[in-house]
Amino acid sequence: MRLEGRIAFVTGAGQGMGRAIVRHFAEQGATVYAADINVEALEETVAGLGERGRVQRCDVTDETSVKAAFERVVSESGRLDILVNNAGIGSHDAFLDTPLEHWNRVIGVNLTGAFLCSREAARLMSQAGAGAIVNLASTAAMTGEGPSHYCASKAAIMGLTRSTARELAANGIRINTLVPGPTDTPMMAGIPAEWMEAMVKAIPLARLCLPEEIARVAAFLASDDASFITGQNVAVNGGMAFL
Repeated sequence: MRLEGRIAFVTGAGQGMGRAIVRHFAEQGATVYAADINVEALEETVAGLGERGRVQRCDVTDETSVKAAFERVVSESGRLDILVNNAGIGSHDAFLDTPLEHWNRVIGVNLTGAFLCSREAARLMSQAGAGAIVNLASTAAMTGEGPSHYCASKAAIMGLTRSTARELAANGIRINTLVPGPTDTPMMAGIPAEWMEAMVKAIPLARLCLPEEIARVAAFLASDDASFITGQNVAVNGGMAFL
């Protein structure tokens, strides 16, 4: 129960890694605000968690929506201890054929969403003098294997982590990047079979990561067990790339 009594906010919680993180955090004793734009999916995420799982509709690309979500956290819980910026999207665009609309959408969710949520969370955490933020990037940021907008957004997440970790350490806030490799999530289901086969072959452990494996590392980074870790990239990729 390493997160006993903590208040957490997890974005992209309607499926995949976000859903696994919400459930694991709740199992570890946290009260978790599960955030996504798909409320029906969120209801499935928090099913069985009781008061430890709370549905929060939130569009991470919309500043007003983000502010309202964190205002609810303050109103109900009085503080925020943990933020996990997991919301992310991608699309299978070749660089030369990438519409600006697709570029802006991916950057908006993956990077701007993390900025907006981190800013609101850090304001709350600074008042308490403590907090932990976990940003989700991707091994694709290191290998370049993937659409340009996705790789660029995930590489930028690493830079955001480093900058904010330095600036906010004096406020008692730790910020780290969890860097998954290919993970068995609904997002992966849309990847062409030949891409999937090539990715698995590139993983020394010869399999996809499970969402629950990501959740356990997220809980470690959010907990006091990681009390002297900040500004770091923590890879969970089966040896696919070394950071």
